[in-house]
Amino acid sequence: MPALPTMYRLRQQFDRQALSDPGRVLAERLRAAPAMATLRPGMRVAITVGSRGIAHLRELVAAVVQAVRERGGEPFIVPAMGSHGGATAEGQARMLAGLGVDEGTVGAPIRSSMDVVEIGRAGGWPVYCDRLAFASDWIVVLNRVKPHTAFRASIESGLMKMMAVGLGKRHGAEMVHRRGPAEAVVEFGRVVLARAPIGIGIAIVENAEDEVYDLAVVPPAEFEETDRRLLALARRLLPRLPFDDLDVLVVREMGKNISGTSMDSNVIGIGRRIGGAHKPEVGRLVVLDLTEESHGNALGIGLADLTTRRLVDKIDLRATYTNVITTGFFGSAKLPMILDSDREAIAVALTGHDPSTVRLACIKNTLELEEMVISAGLLEAARSQPGLTVSEPLGPLRFDADGRLL
Repeated sequence: MPALPTMYRLRQQFDRQALSDPGRVLAERLRAAPAMATLRPGMRVAITVGSRGIAHLRELVAAVVQAVRERGGEPFIVPAMGSHGGATAEGQARMLAGLGVDEGTVGAPIRSSMDVVEIGRAGGWPVYCDRLAFASDWIVVLNRVKPHTAFRASIESGLMKMMAVGLGKRHGAEMVHRRGPAEAVVEFGRVVLARAPIGIGIAIVENAEDEVYDLAVVPPAEFEETDRRLLALARRLLPRLPFDDLDVLVVREMGKNISGTSMDSNVIGIGRRIGGAHKPEVGRLVVLDLTEESHGNALGIGLADLTTRRLVDKIDLRATYTNVITTGFFGSAKLPMILDSDREAIAVALTGHDPSTVRLACIKNTLELEEMVISAGLLEAARSQPGLTVSEPLGPLRFDADGRLL
């Protein structure tokens, strides 16, 4: 095994502003929202919930359920996550339960189905909507607004994407990816706005520490403007690595609850996903484990160069391939070099590098970037940046008897 570099703990300072009680804030804003006046007693109300691990998701969904009931509506939850969960009704319901959303926690039934109806066309492309949501009287579109991991546009992940991809289920997601998401998210979303009973939108922005920075409750006519405005804010708040060039990046865990690509390509370098020259540039990317919340879906493993037997043994190929086929980016399912332990994977990644100068960083995942460990080769770059604090030397990376990184 090659010599290991001396490591140092690094802390980044991010904008930590956050809502202290997002559920309460959402409840207050829903009561004050003029668009809620269109919700009348007896209406069947579908509430979209996706597959992402949004902060305080359970409390936020429960606040929506309560607000709907206060106005006499009959709420139910629709899993709105394209082809995730293995593209099965049961799998999508399990994903919600894994995120803490079920009838017992939010006070409304989960109605999970992969059945869709074609509700119109966008430039010749069919636009689909979840059959149960489309048959409801009123739809609440809830989603987080953030930069997407696979394309760049003025509207990326947000309310429009939740309608175009999330409510479109597997068929809708496939059409969006075939058309090209940069265009289809808006084009398809406009058809859903025109044809489906969309009642109100709830757009959430998180800070770099994965807490709710702010949220907006808006009528359908403001969905596009809200997505654009909040995307600019989300991009400013996005957690990033403080280095543009790394020889080796070690990611302790990847997962669908962390990012759509399991490792946010905005963090590891979107060039790995869409090609071209983009910062940061990572020479060798090692990923060590897959989160339990992913339920075996390892879409994004193809972005790594090396991985472990532990991670590969957790992969559900059916769930992964279903999601990958839907996106059309088959490279995200390719298996990297597989090593028996964390120790071996990291050792291989370090091959050919001088431990005294190698630029190595180790992070927990691509959401939690406030603290990481870095090698001596990054000290000069770290100490030259404001907002970064470097500890005394920790010594080389340490492993347990089974070769797992401590």
